[in-house]
Amino acid sequence: MLKIEIAEKITELRNTLHHHNHRYYILNDPEISDYQFDILMNELIALERQHPEFYDSNSPTQRVGSDLSNEFKQATHKFPMISLSNIYSENELFDFDRRIKQIVDHDVKYVCELKYDGLSISIIYENGKIKQAVTRGDGVKGDIVTQNVRTIRTVPLVIYGNFPKQFEVRGEIFLTHNKFLKLNEIRIANNEKPFANPRNAASGSMKLLDSREVAQRDLDCFVYNILTEEQLTDSHCNNIELAKQWGFNVPKVMTRVNTIEEVIEFIHKWEHERYQLPYDIDGIVVKVDSLLQQEELGLTAKSPRWAVAYKYKPESATTKLLSVDFQVGRTGIVTPVANLEPVFLAGTTVKRASLHNESIINSLDLHYNDTVFVEKGGEIIPKIVDIDKTKRNSNSDKVIFIKNCPECKTLLQKIEGEAAYYCPNEENCPPQIIERLIHFTTRKAMNIETLGDETIQLLYKTGLIKNVADFYTLKISDLSNLERLGEKSAQNIINSIQQSKEVPLERLLFALGIKHVGENIAKIIARSLGSIKKISETTIEELTQIQDIGLQIANSIHSFFRKAENMQIIERLTNYGLQIETSQTKTVIENKLNGLRILATGKLLNFSRDEILHTIEQFGGKPVTSISKQTDLIIVGENAGESKLSKAKDLNIKLINEQTFLKMIGK
Repeated sequence: MLKIEIAEKITELRNTLHHHNHRYYILNDPEISDYQFDILMNELIALERQHPEFYDSNSPTQRVGSDLSNEFKQATHKFPMISLSNIYSENELFDFDRRIKQIVDHDVKYVCELKYDGLSISIIYENGKIKQAVTRGDGVKGDIVTQNVRTIRTVPLVIYGNFPKQFEVRGEIFLTHNKFLKLNEIRIANNEKPFANPRNAASGSMKLLDSREVAQRDLDCFVYNILTEEQLTDSHCNNIELAKQWGFNVPKVMTRVNTIEEVIEFIHKWEHERYQLPYDIDGIVVKVDSLLQQEELGLTAKSPRWAVAYKYKPESATTKLLSVDFQVGRTGIVTPVANLEPVFLAGTTVKRASLHNESIINSLDLHYNDTVFVEKGGEIIPKIVDIDKTKRNSNSDKVIFIKNCPECKTLLQKIEGEAAYYCPNEENCPPQIIERLIHFTTRKAMNIETLGDETIQLLYKTGLIKNVADFYTLKISDLSNLERLGEKSAQNIINSIQQSKEVPLERLLFALGIKHVGENIAKIIARSLGSIKKISETTIEELTQIQDIGLQIANSIHSFFRKAENMQIIERLTNYGLQIETSQTKTVIENKLNGLRILATGKLLNFSRDEILHTIEQFGGKPVTSISKQTDLIIVGENAGESKLSKAKDLNIKLINEQTFLKMIGK
């Protein structure tokens, strides 16, 4: 074999293995078996051993690490790794928003991200390959840990696409709960002290001098920022999308919002849902999305003015674990709850604490009657974070996660990619039905506030209601005969139910309790599609064309409207007079736009974002929020995104300015 042929073969094998690593670790969609992958890897290892002149530090074979034990050298950060300012209250968020708007004249959009509880890292790429990885250190300089970072399989050694010659990514190195549990099991088996938490384990791993040992830790990394001399886009979100296209593992949860109130909604959402994640977070990062606005806002001596970290506040106490209940929620997720000896914590007496999921129970190695450490932050349900094994009774039984639903006895199922188990019997599992009924009546949904949780449970248990449509068949006589309810209370409830018929479509959509459809997603869907009928007829592909609607949400919506029992409820709600269309859908002034699918991008002089969507609908058009082959027309305002315009040209979509649009509708 000629040297040039050997070089070509080695290059081919490296590219193939990089491709399959990306398919397996980033996309979770492998194309070949582990056995086939190992054959390719062994072939490359053999060729590299025979021909060391073709050594490449970014070869896939370097994932196994090196046994060199040199002390870490340090490097100065080209862009300082300054910390974010921490805040702990909604008032501080409003102050942050006010300071931003005192400096920035234009509309401000924020990006909300989870604050991962791990180790910050800076990775420099040159010509598409890793050049150097450096820890945060003191913010000005940090330890060079390039060899250790090369072992992390979710960090690409080589990237592909149209990227700058040199750039830097910032990310967070972390351990998932399952991997943390396995790591501690190995350490205990080897008579080593287990790590206290995943963050300590990730941080400690980067300090190891033997990168082969780091490789065995199976660390993960999310990339959350790109830094470069040349401007990629004017949007942080768009830059992260570029990073994803190049092959980086970017955050799974990231949302762009228009107001600080929407930021607070995001914070509240994840304050409770963070425990279903397979990794730890300790807060929410809030950033200004526009990079030009970030530059305008600048930095203080300690932190950027354009970003803050909202931290959830933990408080702790010790008490004894008495027993464990398993509760079923509205979406079927089963949550273990610990019953504790009462203890005073954060201003209240705590008797129960969430254990969140099986992984948490196992990582704690929890036994009945253990002395436990309980934390509570703000209004978060208390949680057990650690145990005092020195006080454990040697005869105590280990806490084991149940296999069947505690209510309907259905075999539980595991959610792919998450730590939670759920009961799939959503139509006949009583607690799921009751929680859906309660959710339907909440203030942000149908706002039937006169119906309390206890009354709803009583209505269900007595057979007066079985699903949300049954609320609209209730009579005063049904209610006045119930315990603790008289004629007047019954009348108030019926009045409230009747008033709920005027609730707009977006809130009805949220009230239906479709999995993954929160308030914001419900608003986007309602404004984009305009009616329950249109939503029910829309395909998964069409749903994913709507801005902020990913495949998971699209699948959930599509699945909901394919179930006969759900469509029967929708039909009943329609017959009872609920708002199944947006007001814009009902009031077409003149059909001058003849069904054209129209996108507006950039800042418009005569319309706000909501006004342009409403106007397009009023004149018979169909407003869309993202570009696709189905888009007919794009209204281009000031500072329109170059990436959108470029995509529009590629798809041969007609571009018009605001004046042309006004002429089209006769204004």
